Amino acid sequence: MHNRVGRGLVILGAVLALLMAGPVSAASANDTIQTGTSVCSMYVNSIGFGAYCSNGAAYIPNGSNKPPPTWRERLAGRPFIPCRDFDIPDGIRLPKAPDGKKWVMRITITDYNLDTYDGGDNAHLERAYVPVGPVEEAQCPFPNYMEPFWHPFKSNYPPPALVVMPTFTPRVNVPAFFSLTAQSSKAGADEENPGALSGYIDPKHNLTMRGQVAAMTVDPGDGTKPFKCLMGVTTEDDPDGYDETQDPFHQINTCKHIYERSSATQPDGMYTVKLTITWEVFYWVGKDQGGWHSIGKANVTAVQRLPVQEVQAIGG
Repeated sequence: MHNRVGRGLVILGAVLALLMAGPVSAASANDTIQTGTSVCSMYVNSIGFGAYCSNGAAYIPNGSNKPPPTWRERLAGRPFIPCRDFDIPDGIRLPKAPDGKKWVMRITITDYNLDTYDGGDNAHLERAYVPVGPVEEAQCPFPNYMEPFWHPFKSNYPPPALVVMPTFTPRVNVPAFFSLTAQSSKAGADEENPGALSGYIDPKHNLTMRGQVAAMTVDPGDGTKPFKCLMGVTTEDDPDGYDETQDPFHQINTCKHIYERSSATQPDGMYTVKLTITWEVFYWVGKDQGGWHSIGKANVTAVQRLPVQEVQAIGG
């Protein structure tokens, strides 16, 4: 039986929950280049992207015949606490929290198997924006011994932050527009902090890598067909974003869906929206090499828990 700490909050509140680290996509790509006297092998897959530069020497990790301990063995009788609370990501706008509460991003490990070393094939993360007070905060303590259980879910893509416009909770018969925040739809490198924002930079070998979300396929979860959105990087001035000077029925953005029924009869009162986020990764080795080159694309799967209300008003 899975521990679902905080599930009551999901049922009681109108929240957006995003599941990450779903089934691994088979899409991947790699490339090898000569830069100076070194050879750099670059890769992109559903976990992330990066490169290894050398003069030809292969790196072989130190192997061991001893199987890793299971999660249950690591716990040594201590309770498994599957959730953690974080600040709301930049770019997400939420209504005022109820009195005495604040908004947090609650991440929960779900569908895990304690008798495996990595949580099992079905283990994944669920993200939810929820209002919490002292009682709800106490549901998700984070003792030091829980830190290793989060390592299998590490990815060097920015965690996706889905924006639904024009309201936090979509209304029946009113177009709902889907996009990602600018912060979670690109991965660049910072020369002052190599690797920041999931990018990659190697000044020694004159190599820089970056990624951006090229497309997002949305299965609305209401029985209608999936649709594909060409994303690019969303900014306030991007015409593919949402124009707040126009009403929902007069938008240029085509990444939208109209729900004809509320989600009241769905589990937890929310539709399960399946997403396929397509990352494209590029590398740069100088102007004399033609600037930026695409290595390839890889898909990352996600699931959005989305409440849809009957109320026809457009207010948030």
